[in-house]
Amino acid sequence: MSREILVVNSGSSSLKFALFDAACADSPMAMELRCRGQFSGLGDQARVELGTGFDEAADEACTAALRNVPLMLGHQGALARLLEWIEASPALGDIHAVGHRIVHGGAQYREPVRLDKESLAGLESLVDLAPLHQPYGLAPVRALAGLRPSLPQVACFDTAFHATQPAVAQTFPLPRRFHEQGVIRYGFHGLSFDYVSRALTEQVLPQHRQAVSGGRTIIAHLGNGASLCALRDGRSVAATTGFTAVEGLMMGTRSGSLDPGLVLHLILHEGMAAEVVQRMLYKESGLLGVSGISGDMRELLASQAPEATEAVELFVYRIVREIGSLAAALGGLDHLVFTAGIGEHAASVRAAVAQGCEWLGAQLDANANADHATDIAAADSRLGLWVVPTDEERMIAWYTAAELAR
Repeated sequence: MSREILVVNSGSSSLKFALFDAACADSPMAMELRCRGQFSGLGDQARVELGTGFDEAADEACTAALRNVPLMLGHQGALARLLEWIEASPALGDIHAVGHRIVHGGAQYREPVRLDKESLAGLESLVDLAPLHQPYGLAPVRALAGLRPSLPQVACFDTAFHATQPAVAQTFPLPRRFHEQGVIRYGFHGLSFDYVSRALTEQVLPQHRQAVSGGRTIIAHLGNGASLCALRDGRSVAATTGFTAVEGLMMGTRSGSLDPGLVLHLILHEGMAAEVVQRMLYKESGLLGVSGISGDMRELLASQAPEATEAVELFVYRIVREIGSLAAALGGLDHLVFTAGIGEHAASVRAAVAQGCEWLGAQLDANANADHATDIAAADSRLGLWVVPTDEERMIAWYTAAELAR
């Protein structure tokens, strides 16, 4: 019997969705993907992109109704339309539960949790720690509670994967009272790191018998949001992100790590309000800020402007420096894995990072890298170099099914 899990991953103007059959699956990789797609431009120029699992020939009327998106459709309208389509489709079963990607779980939520009024209120109190993500991740929870009150909902957290880090890696050098209040390094992109680590171990390495052995791995999640995670035998040891998702690597519009004194200078001596500084660090910095052109790596790589080149070079420089730090935390490195939009598709960025890691034994196969192969390491590379597409939605479905089975 099928056990359909709907996964919702919501952004400020987007709503990614995927439907999995989680019945009789002994690992996330074994779950059957029934369909996947996303709404974008919600609240303005709304549109839907339908991926795997949409057979217009078999169910033309139903799929056409999903495609016919009103221009000003919002998140709640998109959810209602999606539920109606799934429930009307003869090829799909009843939705058993809905899993949500929630970026910040704070100190209290270090594993998936079934959502109710109490847990929802607790998660809403963390909005200030992830202002770009938390409000939009929680909005569908409230919408679904109104649309389908009896449908179980489960929150899966980007921070939870990093709960295995040792205390020394989570601690800030601040007065102890702050640590006791939950001011620690949480880390983010955990659902992505979790999936990629499992895929590397269960699928990729067994298919490449000649691969470098060892369990010391750094995964580079490089997208509009970017971070690195050091793993030992699949468990998080350290990460570049910390208390908030603005720390660490330079990102699409986020600054990454800065001298705290610089932030104080902007507030105390430049007269910038804290809210203005926050907006600058989250939405006006990173690739966008340095280039003055775009926060989209594709546009910068296609640009001839020297500012675009400088932004890309700084992005790579920060990655290579942080890889050195995480390799030290691991006591060496066996595998470097690239994932997410930039990591999976920007061959020139991967090449530049690999060149910066030659001291760790990295030797790139230029042809394999240009072809976006899974194994991009040269035959004489002492470091495994891999490209592994991430699938956060699959990880959410797996955890949702496991939580309901408790």
